[in-house]
Amino acid sequence: MEQTDGESSLQQRWFADRYAANARFVSDLAEPLIENLAPGRGDLILDLGCGDGALTKLVVDAGARVIGVDASIDQVMACQNRGIPSAVMDGHNLAFNEVFDAILTNAALHWMTSPDVVIDGMWNALKSGGRVVGEMGGDGNISRITRALTEALTRRNLQDKIIFPWFFPDEADYRQRLETRGFVVDYMELIPRPTPLPGAITAWLDTFGEQFLFLVPELERTAFKEEVAEDLEADLFDPHGRWMADYVRLRFTAIRPEEA
Repeated sequence: MEQTDGESSLQQRWFADRYAANARFVSDLAEPLIENLAPGRGDLILDLGCGDGALTKLVVDAGARVIGVDASIDQVMACQNRGIPSAVMDGHNLAFNEVFDAILTNAALHWMTSPDVVIDGMWNALKSGGRVVGEMGGDGNISRITRALTEALTRRNLQDKIIFPWFFPDEADYRQRLETRGFVVDYMELIPRPTPLPGAITAWLDTFGEQFLFLVPELERTAFKEEVAEDLEADLFDPHGRWMADYVRLRFTAIRPEEA
């Protein structure tokens, strides 16, 4: 998301170059979603939270027509540079009415903290009989990282300022939300997936944890990150010299039923 002055400066920001350097694994590990999506030639598909379009391009290569949306201007520009039509749009405010054959969404829904509003938007965006195929952080995702961040902030008496930026549901919770809206859940699975990182855990914190880092005075942030890394080393630094993230993913397919 873009950062503006004032209170919103505490929000997570998304830069395409930083994301590509530190988080390419997000799209690489989500390629099985394309198989679940089974894009047909000529299908019109919405990529909700398209990022820089790396995963979106695979759908295009399969012959589908794709429109990407993302809240980050920088990410949308990177997606457009791949030749993919895309627009800046918050997932809480999807401006579509029964136009898509399918929705693909990867590693985006857990950043949208009013999930029922998002589910309504996905329902409205789909044609009758359309499907949504998604993966998001699930219950227990990055629990060890979150604990280290919280404890480091607590030692600085900043615990009252913490606002968690994520929604990590379990299977029962998200299934109920989808079914309440009318979706038929075809598949849902909570998948523990410890994930090797391309660099240090501090780079992960820069890329995904800014809402915590912004609570710390700027001159203290490097020391703060090193403190968190030291806390995590015993659990998330493997014998091969790689940092791991304690990811748990919720993967699902849901159908908007054909109208009678």
